[in-house]
Amino acid sequence: MFEVFAATPENLGPEKIQAFAQRVEAMGYDGLFVPDAVHDGFLLAALALAATSHIRVGISVLVAFPRSPMNVALAAWDLQRLSRGRFELGLGTQVKQNIEDRYSARWLPPAAGMKEYVGALRAIFRSFRNPREPLHFVGDYYRFTRLQPFFNPGPIDAPDVPIMLGAVGPRMLTAAGEVADGLHTHPTNTSTRYLREVILPSIATGAARRDPALSKPLICANDLVATGPDPATVAAERERMRGTLAFVFSTPAYWPSLELFGWREVGERLLALTREGRWSDMAAALPDQVLNEFLVTGRYTELPDLLAGRFGGLVDRITLTVPADPANDAACAVAVDAMKRTSAAMLAAGREGVMPRGHGPRASRPG
Repeated sequence: MFEVFAATPENLGPEKIQAFAQRVEAMGYDGLFVPDAVHDGFLLAALALAATSHIRVGISVLVAFPRSPMNVALAAWDLQRLSRGRFELGLGTQVKQNIEDRYSARWLPPAAGMKEYVGALRAIFRSFRNPREPLHFVGDYYRFTRLQPFFNPGPIDAPDVPIMLGAVGPRMLTAAGEVADGLHTHPTNTSTRYLREVILPSIATGAARRDPALSKPLICANDLVATGPDPATVAAERERMRGTLAFVFSTPAYWPSLELFGWREVGERLLALTREGRWSDMAAALPDQVLNEFLVTGRYTELPDLLAGRFGGLVDRITLTVPADPANDAACAVAVDAMKRTSAAMLAAGREGVMPRGHGPRASRPG
């Protein structure tokens, strides 16, 4: 059975996030992911948590390397206290050029640096939980050996903050399997083939070295969905998503999934268009064949079968776009509820050794 989370548009600011989060909660989503891109992820998460009562709120994903693990630990601990355990911290590396030129920060080897970052956070959380336990974490990139009682926020009446990692390539995926509470896929690597052939084996490789005290890592599919109440709306959303994917696939760091399918030339063509400044031509350069692999397309009434057929048995969570028009919230709420029931039925049938007809990991993709 998978959970259904909503994703926040990256350009949605702090003045709108509370009303947005309340809509998400009213529609029956299990949780909400806020970004860390145009606006600060911690600020958005704090406002969303303050405006809601039971959904979980996670950052998907916080750009880690420009921030000290101590700063991140303090903010995450406060949000977990504020929400009584509803906060979830997602971390990502971003690409080297952004870290060095956009943030003017130190770039680290992604997998090794992120594993150490997570280790530092867990050590700091232990010291928060047990103030008499001295903080001592010394690694290749981070060193934390001082936390005076005055600066220690102390224990909270909530579980430790779950730490999720965003990952694309095999090394980061393996790192997530080894040290994180879960994985956020990227929209560019959320095809079922990439999940089966790259993500799940890499997570399993890392999990073989995992601390036995950690639970099995969750897999959150940050999928893209083009949906709406009618075919015209769905078609318009599909073309909007084509432009989004074309822009993202112009970055070589996101080409591993294209290479798996033998579509590297698509990424190279998109990259060339960016260098030529031909931004308006990029969407047309992304073929339907590629779009179908990374985008779920269908009306609200079709989504339960489409999403269960694509991701059932592969992931623990999926994301579903919040309607651009609040007039469609009721239809979306029905779809969210149906998705949960369909997923639960699949889980029950799977335990009995029979999958409902038309469902399962190998169900056909929506076209």
